[in-house]
Amino acid sequence: MMKLLKVFRMFATGFVLAMAAGSWAAQPVRIGMSMAKTGAFAAAGAGQLNAYQLWAEQVNAAGGLDVAGTRRPVELVVYDDQSDPAKAAAIYEKLITSDKVDLLLSPWGSPAHFAVVGVLERYKFPMVGSSAASLQIRSLKAKNIWFPTSAIPDALGAELAKMMQAQGVKSVAINTVQLPFPQEIKRFLVPAVQAAGIKVVHNEEYAPGIKDMTASMVAIKRAAPDAVISLSYPEDSMLYMKQAREQDLRAPFQFVAVGPSIAFFSKMFGANLDNIVTLGHWSPDQKAWPKAKPFFDAYQAKYGEAPDYLDVALAWVSAEVLQQAVAKAGLDKDKLRAAIASGTFETIDGPVAFDGVQNRLTPAMFLQFQQGKGQIVYPPSQQTASFVAKSGWQK
Repeated sequence: MMKLLKVFRMFATGFVLAMAAGSWAAQPVRIGMSMAKTGAFAAAGAGQLNAYQLWAEQVNAAGGLDVAGTRRPVELVVYDDQSDPAKAAAIYEKLITSDKVDLLLSPWGSPAHFAVVGVLERYKFPMVGSSAASLQIRSLKAKNIWFPTSAIPDALGAELAKMMQAQGVKSVAINTVQLPFPQEIKRFLVPAVQAAGIKVVHNEEYAPGIKDMTASMVAIKRAAPDAVISLSYPEDSMLYMKQAREQDLRAPFQFVAVGPSIAFFSKMFGANLDNIVTLGHWSPDQKAWPKAKPFFDAYQAKYGEAPDYLDVALAWVSAEVLQQAVAKAGLDKDKLRAAIASGTFETIDGPVAFDGVQNRLTPAMFLQFQQGKGQIVYPPSQQTASFVAKSGWQK
């Protein structure tokens, strides 16, 4: 009887320890972020949050996040920054100090990224950025943030000028919102187009939140340029599209910076979006990137719409980079920082590796919408389709 009791106690002790170990192994990896759920950037932020949620769902369905050999479920901790960079900074500090999250994913847009850099550096907490790109970040010599995008303003300005020159553009009109990222592109674009022999016939800036561009559109139409470059954010990109159609701007080359790749643009503008050029360096039709089409299909199946070809794709890439770095380095911040800074990562956008904060492998590219699909039209080495001139607007 005593032997049975002893065996029972040993079994019970082992069972409790096993349960405790199982419970410990199942502790979720808490991943924090702020997102523009409300405010001016909410429409753009929605797709990025969708991408993160789909990624977490797929990771959990596959058994959890690989943390240096141990599988653990993912739990997202999300706050609304209301499209306010100052609120984003406060949220990331709360995530690190109060919520004590294990990992971070990035907010939407350049202003929010700029705002959180100081927080990341202060607490030495690594984060892979997504929907932002700026020379300003590069100049900060930050060691805890990285950008998978190739949409860096100096490269964009130079390459956009080359693309226009290749299409025979002789004159250009430029309209720019007074926000950091568009302003930086303009700083490099203007001298690049002038060096390419392209005449700048209109060069105007406007404040964020503009409600009427009629005067600008009339002036641009009067100048009759071969190309119109709208260096805009989603809200004013919509305004450009509406008023360019109203004024029947016939420039064969029309570029709208941020917004056209978001799903609601296709719904809002339909066939009028066709042959608009925009920022983007990803397409599900790029056969060299085998992970691209499965992501596109999974996103479309879950959300009933195509993913944004820029910001949603970048959000997914940032999660892929983080996932692969955690598999190698675990959750230790110093090891994780070193793994991200030195690694090469296979993503839906092909291989990604960093030189400082910048992706050194993905070239600057541009998309054009053709029959409702985003196609890479520049550079020629990455094309999924050839450029098509915009011939007009549907009423």
